[in-house]
Amino acid sequence: MSVEIIAEHVNPLLGRKDAKLIVHHEGSGTPDRLTIRKIASDHFKTQQDKVYVRSVQTRTGGSSAVCQVEIYNDSKLADKMVPAYIKNRNLPKEQRVSRKKGAEEEKPAAAAPKPAAPEKKAEPAKPAPAPAKESKPAPAKESKPAPAETKTPAKPEGKPAAKPESKPAAKPPAKPDAKPKA
Repeated sequence: MSVEIIAEHVNPLLGRKDAKLIVHHEGSGTPDRLTIRKIASDHFKTQQDKVYVRSVQTRTGGSSAVCQVEIYNDSKLADKMVPAYIKNRNLPKEQRVSRKKGAEEEKPAAAAPKPAAPEKKAEPAKPAPAPAKESKPAPAKESKPAPAETKTPAKPEGKPAAKPESKPAAKPPAKPDAKPKA
């Protein structure tokens, strides 16, 4: 593999050097970020922990990759400046933090609102003691609103259920209106 430097810019405010490289990789696939990081650190004669690969782009079927690399003067400054996802991409695969772990943590959080719905059902039961003076009509009223409340949240939660309701409501009024006009 050979390296060409297309552009190089020193950024003293951020304490880094921005470089655009072309890595020629004939006869093999696009090099991974670790390989590019090692090549850049060897070329600029610095430590690998100060070099971060921002992007790697290869044209379809091409044998050269255009890479954007940042070379920091200080590794502590690099830790502050480089976003976490870029640091993660520049690590070996076995050391990377995967998104799957974050998605698993979100699933229990999504389960928390489901128990909140039964609490809402418990709230209508509290007003029941007030009409308890009329013992016979009160239980009948409670049984009717409870199923209505159960059905109402089910409709907004199910997206497909909301769409078919709006479509049939629009079609019947359009047909009767169209017939008298014609």
